[in-house]
Amino acid sequence: MLDGVVARGVSPVFVGRGPELAELTEGLARAREGEPQAFVVGGEAGIGKTRLLEEFLARARASGAVTAVGACVELGADGLPFAPVAAVLRSLHRQFGTALTEAATGQEDELARLLPELGVPGQPAGDATDRARLFELTTRLLERLAADDPLIIAIEDLHWSDRSTRELMRYLFRSVQRAKLVLVATYRADDIHRRHPLRPFLAELDRLRSVRRIELARFTRSEVSAQMAAITGSRPRPGLLGSVFERSEGNPFFVEELTAGGPGSAMSETLRDLLLVRVEALPEDVQDVLRTVAEGGSSVEHGLLAEVARRPEPELLDALRAAVGAHLLAPTEEGDGYRFRHALMREAVVDDLLPGERARLNRRFAEALERTAGLVPGDQRAARLASYWYHAGDRAKALPAVLEAAAQAHRRYAYAEQLRLLERALELWDGVPPEVLAGLRPIGPVWGYPAAIDGAAEPVGQVDVLAEATRAGVLSGQPERALAMAKRALRLLGERDEPLRAAWFWTQRAWLAEGPGRGDGRRELDRARELVRGLPPSVVHAQVLALDAARRSAERPGPEMLETAERAVQLARLVEAESTELYARVTLACLRADSGEIAGGVAELFTVLDRILERGEVSLLGRCLVNLVSVLSFIGHLARADQVAAEGLRLAERYGLENTKGWLSANHAQVLIELGRWDAAEAALAAAARARGVQPRIAARVLAGHLAALTGDLAAARAALAATHAETDTTDLRPSFVIELAVVGVETAAAEGRFEDARDVFRAATAEPFPSFTTALVWNLLIVAARAEALTRGLPASDRDRPAAVARIRRVLKSMARTTPMWAAFGHLVEAQVLRAEGRDTAAHWETAVAALEELGLPHHLAEARLGRAEALLAEGRADDRERVAELLRLVRAATAELGAEPLRQRAEQLATRARIALSAPARAAVPAPADQFGLTPRERDVLALVAAGRSNRQIAEELFISPKTASVHVSNILAKLEVPGRGEAAALAHRLGLVPAG
Repeated sequence: MLDGVVARGVSPVFVGRGPELAELTEGLARAREGEPQAFVVGGEAGIGKTRLLEEFLARARASGAVTAVGACVELGADGLPFAPVAAVLRSLHRQFGTALTEAATGQEDELARLLPELGVPGQPAGDATDRARLFELTTRLLERLAADDPLIIAIEDLHWSDRSTRELMRYLFRSVQRAKLVLVATYRADDIHRRHPLRPFLAELDRLRSVRRIELARFTRSEVSAQMAAITGSRPRPGLLGSVFERSEGNPFFVEELTAGGPGSAMSETLRDLLLVRVEALPEDVQDVLRTVAEGGSSVEHGLLAEVARRPEPELLDALRAAVGAHLLAPTEEGDGYRFRHALMREAVVDDLLPGERARLNRRFAEALERTAGLVPGDQRAARLASYWYHAGDRAKALPAVLEAAAQAHRRYAYAEQLRLLERALELWDGVPPEVLAGLRPIGPVWGYPAAIDGAAEPVGQVDVLAEATRAGVLSGQPERALAMAKRALRLLGERDEPLRAAWFWTQRAWLAEGPGRGDGRRELDRARELVRGLPPSVVHAQVLALDAARRSAERPGPEMLETAERAVQLARLVEAESTELYARVTLACLRADSGEIAGGVAELFTVLDRILERGEVSLLGRCLVNLVSVLSFIGHLARADQVAAEGLRLAERYGLENTKGWLSANHAQVLIELGRWDAAEAALAAAARARGVQPRIAARVLAGHLAALTGDLAAARAALAATHAETDTTDLRPSFVIELAVVGVETAAAEGRFEDARDVFRAATAEPFPSFTTALVWNLLIVAARAEALTRGLPASDRDRPAAVARIRRVLKSMARTTPMWAAFGHLVEAQVLRAEGRDTAAHWETAVAALEELGLPHHLAEARLGRAEALLAEGRADDRERVAELLRLVRAATAELGAEPLRQRAEQLATRARIALSAPARAAVPAPADQFGLTPRERDVLALVAAGRSNRQIAEELFISPKTASVHVSNILAKLEVPGRGEAAALAHRLGLVPAG
């Protein structure tokens, strides 16, 4: 456009940034070897991010690399999704030509959503679209283009990025495996406030080892001097250098602005006035063009600018040449438009415009786009037209444009941007004339929504827009905003006149209501059922019934649950709503597994998963995966659950299912804890703790408390309990969470000697019938409760209410299913613990538990059973059992050391010490009597029997006809030999090991 004008920086010499440039260059070298590289460059405005990037890209091109740059635009906040990615692909299309077309062969209809030059995009299949397929195909395309020669993709100004671009960038950062590809992104650090959407994105990138962060610091005094010398051609005087360095504070852009005016130039101290000095020094016609470019967006195409500026072409070119020559504008990479050389300068020019000037310019831009086709890329036209009309203040023109931009965002799977645009449409609605409303587009695809009551396509209404916004909120992972949209729609609807639409919104509210502080959705679902009662079968009917079945399955068990789930499947088939049918089939399969049809239920879940993947039902994938892992876990198929969880996490990552990743990580952690892979479990819990949803984070915290108790970190276990109770009311929690909390509560209270507290927790958790899918959790609760009673037998403080506590455990134990090998093994373990609590256990009871657990690969439970057997064998005192005890204790110590199960390891080592068994060498052949294993004298055995009976030193002295002082000495010797801290522990150990006659 501007022959003879070269866009260059004010400083012709690249100053500083040596280490940063070297790091980028080193990354390019690694990429040449086929190792993809990713960098994120941050720094304050004006710090030189673009200059560093330009220098790196220029050197890379000189070495044979292909480069493409895309810049995020502020319009991204108004619903222009994937803008920088589309710019990159257009650049690559120009450079690669047919090579890119060949690389995209067979996938043109999907990739055309980002690069319209490839053809006409295919129609999305409503809410069942495979959004991640677009991400995967984009990744593969870039990998193919980077197969032979290095390819550098640069995305500038991530602080302005739309959510869809960030999600695609996240996918690229994680997914590129083998290619000569370098990804570079820049962002303005001083714009990233606490609630900025880029903040969590950057935090996630920090956890990826493959992504390196580069933070640009301000220039030192010597670097400022070098920059000034490059600009002016001579070394700056010390006084001028000091002034510029002080006023710029080392910011390179401010150094340029302060230096370009020359010595003695009078400039305001305010930032905006400082930036506008060089603008105001230009002729008025140039300033007018600069104001037009600034209001047009981050960049403006030449043809569009010519239409809006309304100047003769020679005059416009002269003005542009002057602006480029003054280093205020620069041609875009595509060469068909202009951008401000620095965003700060554009912001200053826009801020200097009066409101009326801004509205007038936006109207001109909008009218130009409507009047002339082809002024902007086709994929940008709708969003930019919507933005121009909106900022022009013309509601009648803005509303149709905004709705069209929202529809386009939906077609590109950009649900967050679609929601933002629909919210803007609702903002505009009330001021729009009826004749404009009558000509609006029809409603877009919304899952199950009864749009056309009479079968004819109608103009979209306000309630229809709220339906689109509700689903966009669900699909973009913003449930609170979706819930607000549904509530607003119900306030507008006449339920009596339009019961089916009202039922649809009540169903959405029920779907969204579950969670702490929001209830369980039961009231909302009941209202939806009332509204559809008596109406002909419809997709809404099927949705209501399917959700009802799912909710009932999470409540207390009842015979109607299976029937409700079966009717939901049948109705969905009747109205040909396969998405709803698949949802209901997941529920039915889980109920079948829980009711005893384990093989059939699990097989059906795998069948449904295959169908979901075949159809690309991304919105159903997460629920199916989470339930499948949960079912496999609770029936004891832990190895398979581990495999499915790992594969499920890969699928969730591929499809961008963030909340599913949280749930799967929590479920996976539970599986890993049982399998004894506690380090991996901690990593899974850390991932679950970062979930967006509250429920997965609660699950992670409770499981972390359980793991802490198993490792002996009682402080961490207490903290997990306290944090969960502080954050939520237990009445809001899922039933499974309540049981898991009880497990941690019993474990912690018992370990701290708070016996009544432990019993109270167990009593409260078992007061009501247990809901579905909690059998394995209840078994864990029984195990910790029975363990607490067994370990404290003989302690006077805990013996008082033990019969009632043991009876309660037995009642729950009697009701438990034992239809899987894991549940049967847990039953044997609990029975042995309960018998020990009663003083009636034998080595045979523990041997049964050991034999059952040895087949299952549950190292902590197996170690506990082996330790119980060792204690029972010692108590029985048979001479030929001592070597067997030693071997059991060695196995326990090895397992607990590997796990990090400190409480269990300490119990094993203390027992070995008391029994004088060397765990590192074969046991002695001589076998003393049970009491003699600890070296107790006959008199000390007599004293121990009285201590176990709860006698004081004075009572012992009276009964044995010795002085109280002598009794005290005996007691001290006994405590030392048994290696226990007090009389209570000595009494408990004496009862457990049979050192005193059973009372």
